[in-house]
Amino acid sequence: MEKPIVIITGAGQGIGRATAGYLAERNYRVALLERDAEAGREALAEVEQLGEAMFVETDVAREEEVRRAVSKVAERWGGVNYLVNNAGFAINKPLEELSLEEWNAVIGTNLTGAFLCSKYCASHLRPRHGAIVNLSSVRRMMAEPHIEAYAAAKGGVHSLTQAMAISLGPEVRVNSVSPGWIDVTPWQKESARQPAELRPADHAQHPVGRVGVPQDIAAMIHYLLSDRSGFITGQDFVIDGGMLRKMIYV
Repeated sequence: MEKPIVIITGAGQGIGRATAGYLAERNYRVALLERDAEAGREALAEVEQLGEAMFVETDVAREEEVRRAVSKVAERWGGVNYLVNNAGFAINKPLEELSLEEWNAVIGTNLTGAFLCSKYCASHLRPRHGAIVNLSSVRRMMAEPHIEAYAAAKGGVHSLTQAMAISLGPEVRVNSVSPGWIDVTPWQKESARQPAELRPADHAQHPVGRVGVPQDIAAMIHYLLSDRSGFITGQDFVIDGGMLRKMIYV
């Protein structure tokens, strides 16, 4: 059987990097799209030890870069079967101090990037009956102070997922995953890696008894790309160790 081809955005660090390795181990050909060249090259070296991979330096908020990246992947491997829209970042600032430029940057990567990558992958995904998985966040449902741009972007990703599931179906399934607290420190690029500062209380406040790891998310992404989830589209899956179900009293 021909190896399926998956594009993962923001694949140089964190959940994207872990998912790239997870899928490569499971016989996927993995295209890592990442705007940080250092992180992208480092991740590629790791993933290539597990399977076939390529890296394309890409800012997903820039349309021409996305178009070029998808074309490069299709030219090398003959198409695209799956897309994981993972690229994202947050700027935490008081509302009064958050600039429009910073707001647009967060929306551009998290939300516009998912739109652009889906737009340019759609023609490849349709004939292959492919799938898209978007990374949303529990922050679209619950908030801490000073995350307006990130929360708005992830709420937009949730709505975009529902809309694309209808527009691209039945040929392409579209779902999203909303991670909770995921410790990504071991998956940062080496020059920026810091030891995790997790306390017993951080683990204990999760009903499952621990903070999440990127493989928890990668496993769900893998399931949603596979034929085993063939009757699932337009849905969001919260992976948070049960935190959203826990009432907290002072």
